[in-house]
Amino acid sequence: MSISRRNFIRASAGAAGTGLVLSSALPKPLLAAEEAHRACPVEPQPIPHTIATPFGTTIHHFFPGPVEGVDPVTGHDPSEIFDFSGVIAQADLLLSGTGTDLNTGDSAPYDFHTDMRFMRGQFVAADGNTHKGAFAFI
Repeated sequence: MSISRRNFIRASAGAAGTGLVLSSALPKPLLAAEEAHRACPVEPQPIPHTIATPFGTTIHHFFPGPVEGVDPVTGHDPSEIFDFSGVIAQADLLLSGTGTDLNTGDSAPYDFHTDMRFMRGQFVAADGNTHKGAFAFI
């Protein structure tokens, strides 16, 4: 069975729950939607580990791998949030597609890798209080 990226992302986002806030690999605040669909005004604390991105920035992230991993950049904690207790869903996908230049009509195959994570649970935020929220890292 084949599934498009669009349908996969729609289904994945729906599985993470309502009030989901999406985050990209570029550095920006990770916000939560608390119960009753109110935005949490306090940012969660990121995990301490950082890695450099190809964009000249750093992110708080471990690449997919076993939780007991020995490699310093893969495995370990799948959460993006420090002091998090809840459910984490992670998909590490190698996909392919066909890109088409809309000006010339030329097409070419391409491959891409995506690491998606959805988290829902409780976390201790920057204000020191416990909050509930749902997050996504795509």
